[in-house]
Amino acid sequence: MSGVNGGNQDVDIDLGRVISAVWERKGRILGATVVAAALALVGTTLMKPSYKGETRLLIESRSPNLSGGDAAAQANDPLLDSLNITSQAQLLQSSDLIKRVARDLNLARLKEFDPAAQSFLPDPLVLIGLKQDPMSLDPEDRVIQEFREKLDVYAVENSRVIAIEFSSRDPKLAADIPNRMAEVYLQLQSGAKLDTHSETAKWLEPEIANLTSKVKEAEKKVADYRSSNGLFQTTETNSFSTQQLNDISTELARIRGERANAEARAENVRTALKAGRASDTLSDVVGSQVIQRLKEAEANLQAQISDSSTSLLEGHPRLKGLRGQLSGIRQQIESETKKILASLENEAEMSRIRERQLMGQLNGLKADSAKTGEEEVGLRALEREAAAQRQLLETYLARYREATSRLEGNSSPADARVVSKAVEPSEPYFPKIIPIVIVVSLATFIFGCLIVIVSELFSGRALRPSSVREIDEEIVPAAAASAPAAAAAPLPVHQMQAEAARFDRPEPARESAKNAAALAYAKIAEQSLSEKESEAEEAVAEVDDSGFTLGSVAHYLQRHDVPVAIAISPGGDEGSTATVMLAREIAESGRTVVLVDMTGSAAPTQMMVENPKLPGITDLLCGETAFGDAIHPDRLSEAHIIPHGASDPARAMRGVDRLSMVIDALADAYDLVLIECGPAEIAGISRLTRNAMAEIVLSVPGFKDEEVAELVTDFEAAGYSNLLVMAQTSDRHSPRPGKRRAA
Repeated sequence: MSGVNGGNQDVDIDLGRVISAVWERKGRILGATVVAAALALVGTTLMKPSYKGETRLLIESRSPNLSGGDAAAQANDPLLDSLNITSQAQLLQSSDLIKRVARDLNLARLKEFDPAAQSFLPDPLVLIGLKQDPMSLDPEDRVIQEFREKLDVYAVENSRVIAIEFSSRDPKLAADIPNRMAEVYLQLQSGAKLDTHSETAKWLEPEIANLTSKVKEAEKKVADYRSSNGLFQTTETNSFSTQQLNDISTELARIRGERANAEARAENVRTALKAGRASDTLSDVVGSQVIQRLKEAEANLQAQISDSSTSLLEGHPRLKGLRGQLSGIRQQIESETKKILASLENEAEMSRIRERQLMGQLNGLKADSAKTGEEEVGLRALEREAAAQRQLLETYLARYREATSRLEGNSSPADARVVSKAVEPSEPYFPKIIPIVIVVSLATFIFGCLIVIVSELFSGRALRPSSVREIDEEIVPAAAASAPAAAAAPLPVHQMQAEAARFDRPEPARESAKNAAALAYAKIAEQSLSEKESEAEEAVAEVDDSGFTLGSVAHYLQRHDVPVAIAISPGGDEGSTATVMLAREIAESGRTVVLVDMTGSAAPTQMMVENPKLPGITDLLCGETAFGDAIHPDRLSEAHIIPHGASDPARAMRGVDRLSMVIDALADAYDLVLIECGPAEIAGISRLTRNAMAEIVLSVPGFKDEEVAELVTDFEAAGYSNLLVMAQTSDRHSPRPGKRRAA
């Protein structure tokens, strides 16, 4: 952690000093811890122990099912949702229930439940008016107030269980009170259901008597209307006229069938006679017994004629007689067939007459049925009213019988049951001596350490200058006496370089950068007149030079965790070479760094990779290569480089808007993204620095002070105040051993 003291100096917390300060006062801290632990042990031992008992109730519907099987939930059954469970928990904390429990267990006689009435010393808060005098309340109210403070009723999460917890100094009382509360609650619930059934029965009695008389009147009206209009019922659904109409319709259908059958049979016989067909082919003729006897006689005569013709001549009188008999029999068959035809025609005519009679009766019944239908409209209205009154009466009677059957105490159990009774606790729940002593001891120890740490920080003994200032103080002990000469530094470029040189730059009302440079060089000329002053000037110059070295720039970038730095090399490839050395310097310190070659000459690419034609930033901006394929390792260090690339630079600049996204992606993956732009113009840098606070490194090895001053002036005039000047690639005064100057 860095802070700022009175001299505007960066400081850090000296952890070694903090730890040593705590160690020096370890006796006091441990003594205070032991005293606090002893006091906590004594205090918890002297406290009166409190015991806690718990009873659990399950809220469920317990209405008896007397019908057998799975019955549907009744209308007055409780809705077992979260709101109902919460309501029952509030009912367990009601004043009526607490009063009843307090009376049953005679809690008013116990000092634990009415300490104000049995206390000999007045309460200080009551004396100064900050608390109401408990003696102004009724004794019962004081007991209820104390009872509520010891009671805790809550619904167990994701269940229909309610827990009743009670704390008391008496372990037996801690178990008896929750159990008694559960019993009283069940009694109140059962009594409430009995009251409901009793009130229901009392209300239903007069209603049933009134409905009985209404049902009688409605049924009498139905009977009178039916008799006065002749609407007699043969069945529950049919009247007398409807039944008659149905019977005649059935008979008419039967008669029509018989007529059609008779007509068809007669037409068949008539057609056969006209066509001269044999009568024995007709079913009606063959079925006649007379025809059957005649057919038998005809067959006998033919047989006799056949026998006689073998022994007698054709003109024999016997043959003639037999043939005459045969002719007579055939005439009888024909005559009998005509009689059968006449009987069939008579049968069809009788069916027609019967059909006409039935049609007349049917038409008359239709007229009567239409009249009856109009009269039945009023009858159905009276029947509906009577049925509604009868149904309501039956419902009331069923409810009355159910209510009267549950007037007994055991017939209406409460919609809850005890699932866990409280037992007498064997150990107190408060105070827990060992945990309290441990917590007090740890708190005292930590608080004592914090007091020592805070006192050391506020006194300044635990603060030390930051690491950069300590190094600077070792570099310039001899320049402290020559502050005027140090004020003549080339230009106020960056706070880091001012700190490294240990000179005070004028802050306020800045002069023009060119005037400041001229004034600085004028002072240097004046100081060169004296040999002593010249020596001081050389010492300061050495220190100033150390502020503009590659090492100081690398140290600043690492110390401030700069994510992106833009390197400008006005001198061309020489400056680009210094930028490559800067990247390798930072990589050797263990930081991840990537250098993006945006120069026109591709000098960084030629220095860091063997094949300058590798895909690089121009290919990436043109979209011709993947992001990962454009990153390559440095051949001499742990640094990485995105080469210049092989694509057309003019075409790549058309996609320069994508460069900001590329830089953001690299900044997420690397500790430092170093963009080498070569001898770029100030106007072109605005595309890379999206804000004026971007870190810009001026790589100017070999430049004169006047040239550096002019460059800094131009950049500050363009609005770039965060400038790092890297004028030297090595530190002559304090070289770092083991650092490889790869360039």
